[in-house]
Amino acid sequence: MLKGLISKLKNWLQRNKIVRNLEFFQDFIIISLCLGLFCVMLIRLGDMFFSFLHPLDLRQVTSDILFILILVELFRLLIDHLQQQRTSVTAAVEITIISALREVILRGVLEIPRDQIFGIAIFLLVLTGIMVALPWISRFLEQVKIPHPETTEKTQLLAENHLISD
Repeated sequence: MLKGLISKLKNWLQRNKIVRNLEFFQDFIIISLCLGLFCVMLIRLGDMFFSFLHPLDLRQVTSDILFILILVELFRLLIDHLQQQRTSVTAAVEITIISALREVILRGVLEIPRDQIFGIAIFLLVLTGIMVALPWISRFLEQVKIPHPETTEKTQLLAENHLISD
């Protein structure tokens, strides 16, 4: 009985199974976030359409539209993560830029203190720099890829065996 329990514990603690289970839970969390975001988008969309029944407040409508666009982009980011099992940095930077601009649009440029405007401008410049530099960085990293030590050892052994057999 003790040996069976130990073997079950060893099977459960295998690295592949742990990673597979953690990826399953991560996918479950992301799917839950997608469903929550979808519900929030529907609620905000309904609120926006009901606000059309009252006198039109342009700032509120703009706020709702930009917020729904941000939620749509977050939803797209989560769906991409589910499909590719990695997060797109470009999409995340785009969402951040839209969020920062939404705050500026809602508050109005004239109502924001000058120091905050400079801070937002620098923040947007850095984010734009990241978006512009990202393709160059990824190309550079693809060229500099270091092969796995295991594959180089296997290649060397195969080459030595090939030389010996000749």
